[in-house]
Amino acid sequence: MGRRLTPGRYAAALTVLEHLERWLRKGEKMARPKVRVREATEADVASVVELSSALFQEDGGQRDPWMNLDWPKQEGAAYYSGHISGEDSMCLLAEVGDRVVGFLTGYVRGWSNLRPIRLAELESMFVTEEYRGGGIGAQLVREFVEWCRGKRVEGISVTAYWANEGALRFYRRLGFEPRNVTLEWGEDAV
Repeated sequence: MGRRLTPGRYAAALTVLEHLERWLRKGEKMARPKVRVREATEADVASVVELSSALFQEDGGQRDPWMNLDWPKQEGAAYYSGHISGEDSMCLLAEVGDRVVGFLTGYVRGWSNLRPIRLAELESMFVTEEYRGGGIGAQLVREFVEWCRGKRVEGISVTAYWANEGALRFYRRLGFEPRNVTLEWGEDAV
């Protein structure tokens, strides 16, 4: 006689199925779609604002209690338009078919006596969840590094939330190393 399906065994079976389903979805994500990375144009500003809004909600919304999560919708169009048209700034898009699935923005910093080298800042990067793990983020970073080489940049920095372990692992895999840590204090810390 077979085992009786008790509520506990039923819940355990569902948990196993959920894990299997997640694993299979992860496998789907790992299939590398044909991705096109290109520089954004003024016609792409709305897509950049949409992806930036998703980044703010996901990253800042979980990790920064003071983040204005509406900033991309309030000021993003003008801000990213400046990155797109600027000589020392840029915005890249990753496309799968006719769908924009990721973006990266960055710029060359001004030279200073404090750090007398030409530095660039990888300011923001986001890949939609269903396309993560397939190399799109690395492709965006590689294109940014090539752009920086053309600008005679000697170093690139990127900032990630300390609690965003996935982003920290990702950037370390690409050769970025921690240099400093910013600590904050505020009313919610008391």
